[in-house]
Amino acid sequence: MRKTRILIAAVAVLATVTSGLTLTSRNDVAEAAVVWHDDFDGPAGSGVDTSRWNFDTGGSGWGNQELEFYTSGTNNVAKDGAGHLVITARRQGGNSCWYGTCQWTSGRIQTAGKFTQTYGHIEARIQVPQGSGLWPAFWMLGGGNWPTDGEIDIMEVVGRDPNNLFGTLHGPGYSGGNGYGAARNNGTPWWQAFHTYAIDWSPNQIIWRVDGSEFFRATPQSLQAAKGNVSWVYNHGFFIIMNLAVGGNFGQGTPNTLPNENRMVIDYVHVDTADTAPPTTPPAGGSALRSASANRCVDIPGANPADAARLQIYDCNGTGAQQWALNANGTATALGKCMDAAAAGTANGTAIQLYTCNGTGAQRFALNANGQLVNSNSAKCVDVVGNGTGNGTQLQLWTCSGAANQRFTRG
Repeated sequence: MRKTRILIAAVAVLATVTSGLTLTSRNDVAEAAVVWHDDFDGPAGSGVDTSRWNFDTGGSGWGNQELEFYTSGTNNVAKDGAGHLVITARRQGGNSCWYGTCQWTSGRIQTAGKFTQTYGHIEARIQVPQGSGLWPAFWMLGGGNWPTDGEIDIMEVVGRDPNNLFGTLHGPGYSGGNGYGAARNNGTPWWQAFHTYAIDWSPNQIIWRVDGSEFFRATPQSLQAAKGNVSWVYNHGFFIIMNLAVGGNFGQGTPNTLPNENRMVIDYVHVDTADTAPPTTPPAGGSALRSASANRCVDIPGANPADAARLQIYDCNGTGAQQWALNANGTATALGKCMDAAAAGTANGTAIQLYTCNGTGAQRFALNANGQLVNSNSAKCVDVVGNGTGNGTQLQLWTCSGAANQRFTRG
């Protein structure tokens, strides 16, 4: 998200390998063969399995003006003896960085040349660290020619914005700050607990999930709707990367206020052949909101989660663009963004749109016993404009009347 990458020459040639291949099935994904995994078992202080992982090292800034020097060995990447791998960012000098004497050391590990994967369910269970200036990431690269070979950011959480999780694609014509992705606002900081971060990847589709819940999906069509005539470069093998950066163009924050040690704790990384996550209750990503008057579903046009996309009703189709989660914090979310009253408006006719979650009253909606979606900021209802029933009819705020065009059912 909002970055560039400098890659080492050693990753120029990639090949899928069977080192560590397991033919058993995950208990939580039926009929899925685990093709690669690391559960990080081993004594406290021991290092990663170097038949599976490589170290990236140095203090070049990695194309992002990062502040850390990445080391090899166990100084910054070691097991804790309880089934976890810990990547530690330490306030530690003694190395040369792009800006002078390094202020930090940290760790970055990757599987280039040892394991690549095309499609499947790629998941890690991670507790990210707390602190403005930290930038943990779980991501994948498609080769050594960035951004042409593609980048899939499965999880990025920056300490200066601790409630937001970012999932992003970077490719030719949509890299760095122009990446294509979405954020999931948790309402509380992600560092407070372990979470599972995953993608379900199949030909011409990638779905991002956190704790089993979808928050973004991308296809060649949605990518081009958002970014124009650009290429989908995600139908080939990618390798896995995990790192904890300090500062940087996206991390930013206030690293000088951080403690001397900051830990990113990884429980496991699993890759299996399923391209759908295990079912959850309630269903992953929420469920449809069906208009009582039109028998059509609340929909994000073109499945494009752009800010200010005007919400509409459309034939129910079960896609992520129609899967609305009604969250405990009062938000209604789909594709990683919130249902929103445009410009925090309260007047009749205010557009109902999609927008980056921001915690304001304009994004608080409750489905009451009468099936009305009531905005707490205005005490008005989500209304199908003009009692319309056709595909593409838009939504607005309007004084609650009990009419059928203001009533919605789940599922």
